[in-house]
Amino acid sequence: MTQPTTLRRGDVQARRPSTEVSLSRVGVTGVEKVVRVRSNGSEQLFYAELECFVDLGPEQKGAHMSRFEEIVNEAIDEVVLGEAFKAETLASHIAERVRDRQAGRRAEVTIAARYPEHKPAPASGTPTQEIYTLFGSAVASAHGTRRLVGVEAQGMTACPCAQEMVMERSHERLRDGGFTDDEIGRVFEAVPVATHNQRGIGTLHVGCPEACSETVEEETLLEVVESAMSSEIYELMKRSDEVEVVEKAHLRPRFVEDCVREMIRMAIERFGRLGADAFISARQENLETIHQHNVVAERHGLLGDLRREVDFGEQVRHHVTKREWLEDAPSPERL
Repeated sequence: MTQPTTLRRGDVQARRPSTEVSLSRVGVTGVEKVVRVRSNGSEQLFYAELECFVDLGPEQKGAHMSRFEEIVNEAIDEVVLGEAFKAETLASHIAERVRDRQAGRRAEVTIAARYPEHKPAPASGTPTQEIYTLFGSAVASAHGTRRLVGVEAQGMTACPCAQEMVMERSHERLRDGGFTDDEIGRVFEAVPVATHNQRGIGTLHVGCPEACSETVEEETLLEVVESAMSSEIYELMKRSDEVEVVEKAHLRPRFVEDCVREMIRMAIERFGRLGADAFISARQENLETIHQHNVVAERHGLLGDLRREVDFGEQVRHHVTKREWLEDAPSPERL
């Protein structure tokens, strides 16, 4: 008579896998929580989506997926019951716990939180609520924990190339109509020239080295991102606001590349106190209106490298990436 098979109990995740190879990242995505975060000096409830990852050694079959949820809940409970943290600080607490509880060499956590800001429309002063995204990221390893804070905002850009072509054609028509070059020049100074527009999505991340005690406020990051585009946009506007936004955008035409360069320039000015080892990442995506594709530009690197390039024209061969910076925490003896 065949004996029934006895199921072995125990930690299945701790068994050896059939193929012993380490994994760079194992974890969970799409974890949705409501968290209390300190932002711009006040505390707010944010709807947040989290990603948590840990590296996995070749001898371990799997990570303990349920522990990710437990760790996130524990960290959020601490914030709810005690002091509210900044997003990047909360991410670092979760990353350090994930690394410890999963027995990994490194852990990575990203928080993306949607939150409202109230601001007046540009001409009428009508109160309007704008929704932004706040990012907090952290990587915890044996060498330490590095953190990033970032924001994403929308705005408007006006195309310089099309504007010049419209200006050239308008110049010919006005000259054919009997206007002098001086009169035409005065017209163009007074009347914004038409061009096609895009809705832009700007993202800016700033990372502060371990020894730095300075804080980076989301309000300043948002100001940099929105100012880099041709104009800010508003959810609720009166007619006076609409004409203000359209005229401003057409008087400041900018390519997607211009937006990134402006973000970098302003970030160097605003965050220069963080030191040469601080990290900056700027990204702009424009949603095209006369094409079916979108356009993107990015720049990332150490603040010191960016400053030398902007101020002295010293081109940097290697642009440090966000992942490189996060994972390059110095060993304890270097701190």
